[in-house]
Amino acid sequence: MAVYTEVDDESLATLLAEYEIGSVLSCKGIAEGVENSNYLLVTESGPHILTLYEKRVKAEDLPFFLGLMDHLAARGFSCPTPIAGRDGRILRHVAGRPAAIVSFLSGVWPRRPTARHCAGVGGVMAQMHRLAADFTMRRANDLSIAGWANIARACIGGADAVETGLGAEIAAELEVLEAVWPDRSGGADALPRGIIHADMFPDNVFFLEDGLSGVIDFYFACNDMLAYDLAVALNAWCFERDGAFNVTKGRALLESYGRVRPLTSAELEMLPVLARGAALRFLLTRLYDWLNQVPGALVKPKDPLEYLRKLRFHRQVGGVAGYGLEAAA
Repeated sequence: MAVYTEVDDESLATLLAEYEIGSVLSCKGIAEGVENSNYLLVTESGPHILTLYEKRVKAEDLPFFLGLMDHLAARGFSCPTPIAGRDGRILRHVAGRPAAIVSFLSGVWPRRPTARHCAGVGGVMAQMHRLAADFTMRRANDLSIAGWANIARACIGGADAVETGLGAEIAAELEVLEAVWPDRSGGADALPRGIIHADMFPDNVFFLEDGLSGVIDFYFACNDMLAYDLAVALNAWCFERDGAFNVTKGRALLESYGRVRPLTSAELEMLPVLARGAALRFLLTRLYDWLNQVPGALVKPKDPLEYLRKLRFHRQVGGVAGYGLEAAA
């Protein structure tokens, strides 16, 4: 979450007049994340989140994102529920941006994830994959392998200013992954597919005491390989601050996921490749944001080199034992 677009008092009052959630008591920008402008909006009926969708989010994708959250919440999954106005519509426009108000989730995201946190994430991810199986809307993952080359072309010229040789390393990695990425044709050898979160980082998962209280920020959700979602989570949750991979956390995440949705042998075999791809994806988007910082934004771009180090780790992993599991079977 972040704040790129300011909302003045008059615009906010006009917006709230379209809802039955009471008058505004406070509205404060949330200076975390990188994609949209977010506000903690407190009205007479309680706290909510107001999100203004910035230029990177396509307006045509918003019905998918909001519909998915509504679908999951109706099935008991703990995530923000989009709030409709008096006219039944969810989408609005505020300060020249598409906007929506969603319910507020209580909890705190873990600054130092433990194996217990990782187990919670694995289980809730598998639950989400199962509950979303009958969601009928579709959205392609435009930040999967087909889109990485486009991002690379946009920022590779400045890559060596971040680290010498980075541009060549990215180009080489793209070439390797293009050759080994799992079947994208939907054939018999394709890995199981469905709707994935694609951004289940620690700051998008809330905990209360010992329990996971909810998942937020579905604005990268899409249809893709289910195991790719796990690969994103391995990168986001299982590395220590010194860059070392924690196999105890990896085992907790994967085993917890597998108890809800058992992984196929093909998924386990391809996990190191998927983890490399996930690391490259976040290396590229972080590098792009690092080189194209938005003046005045209340958010600092994240270090792309963190994901370069993770990518180099995954290159050396020979199988799922490197992530804490005993065997790919």
